[in-house]
Amino acid sequence: MTPDRPNIIFILTDDQGPWAAGCYGNREMRTPNIDRIAATGLRFDNFFCASPVCSPSRASFLTGQMPSRHGVHDWIRGGNYGADAATYLDGQPAYTDLLAQAGWTCGISGKWHLGNSALPQHGFSHWFVHEKGGGEYNDAPMIRNGELFNAPGYVTHVITDDALDFIDRHAGDAAPFYLSVHYTAPHSPWTGHPQDIVDSYDDCPFDSCPQEEMHPWANWLSRKCLGNRDMLKGYFAAVTAMDLDVGRILDRLQRHAIRDDTLVVFTSDNGFSCGHHGFWGKGNGTWPLNMYENSVKVPFLASHPRRIPQGQATGRMCSAIDFMPTLLDYAGVDVPEAPHSGRPGRSFAGLLQGGDAPARDRVVIYDEFGATRMIRTAEWKYVHRYPAPGIPAFPNELYDLVNDPDERANRADDPAEQTRIRELRGLLEEWFAEQASTDKDGRNLPVTGGGQLRPVGDAWENGSPAFQPNHGPPPSSQTPAPRSPWWRNK
Repeated sequence: MTPDRPNIIFILTDDQGPWAAGCYGNREMRTPNIDRIAATGLRFDNFFCASPVCSPSRASFLTGQMPSRHGVHDWIRGGNYGADAATYLDGQPAYTDLLAQAGWTCGISGKWHLGNSALPQHGFSHWFVHEKGGGEYNDAPMIRNGELFNAPGYVTHVITDDALDFIDRHAGDAAPFYLSVHYTAPHSPWTGHPQDIVDSYDDCPFDSCPQEEMHPWANWLSRKCLGNRDMLKGYFAAVTAMDLDVGRILDRLQRHAIRDDTLVVFTSDNGFSCGHHGFWGKGNGTWPLNMYENSVKVPFLASHPRRIPQGQATGRMCSAIDFMPTLLDYAGVDVPEAPHSGRPGRSFAGLLQGGDAPARDRVVIYDEFGATRMIRTAEWKYVHRYPAPGIPAFPNELYDLVNDPDERANRADDPAEQTRIRELRGLLEEWFAEQASTDKDGRNLPVTGGGQLRPVGDAWENGSPAFQPNHGPPPSSQTPAPRSPWWRNK
């Protein structure tokens, strides 16, 4: 281990938007240890996932590819464990494969949710993972040494305890280590969390989560949670309990005197709304699927005291597909570039170290969730919805992010903006034409947000569906209406 070949800890939470952390301005939610990472490193204020739902986003972080290249388009509902286990990323290089080949000891503690949970994959020699993608927070189903068992206790603590054991075993190694700490928090359910933490939010006004009028596209989760203080207390408690365990990890690094030699990254798989825009959820919190800022934007913090300037922030727009080339560049690991690799991301390692990232012709963010695609510049966001099999042509959206940062006025039908729409759609389709694989192109797949049942190619070969059909009601309105806060705590 040297400053140029650091230990790496990658903390990935589940369903946490940037708004859900003190270092991003939330004065109601207690996150002192997440804030410690920000105070000792660089905070990104415009970091985006590649798809606003867990499994596709995680696959994009790992591979540097978009869902239409790696083939994971929805949260993985089938093939996680048992007789039908499917290895969704089989044969696709991940950055952990390359780190392991370069000498890092790689471990994962927590959520995998990319199929075949019993099989250690992609360079991980330590493998302690959740059977699926989440569930009850106590006595959760976990896998160690290929064996499924219910791990006693609160799952956030269980994941952290395993991570601390990994750190203890490898802190003194000559070779560096890489550790993924993948929490299920703060994903639902928002029950079963430490009661003292839940009770500590009894008097919280929750001004950071305005419970707006029900969005016309909102699904069942919003009908259950909108205006429900118990759900808000549970979400906040899930984050605060997880934050305390982040502190345990930071403290353990300090105890071993390796904190200064360790790169700590904190981020989430996708954003989340807790009443913002009138719904609870992420990209599949509405039907049709949405690309609101709260769904596609995630926190991203990077701290390495020996190399990264402390207490800084950047507004540079970056994406999850940039993470693979950035991490490998930062660690000094070469990326073997195969023709048509489908890895369009660019390293921002220079930005981490107080410099700048390589210039692009145009800084643009792309997102996709099945047949719903987004292109976002610093000023504008355009969302195009293609009519995939079994899915009708839902309305498109255009937002002026400078004058309408909360995305209240959809200008897709504004005659004055049709030239802009043609330009943005042209860029969107040109880019995805280069990045998508024909057999995995999301614009042609019936992705509903209800879950992926098996790998796309495998489904075609076996004649069985790859995606869960949508059983939700059609939207009650074809155009999102302006919304304003209506509920306040008593």
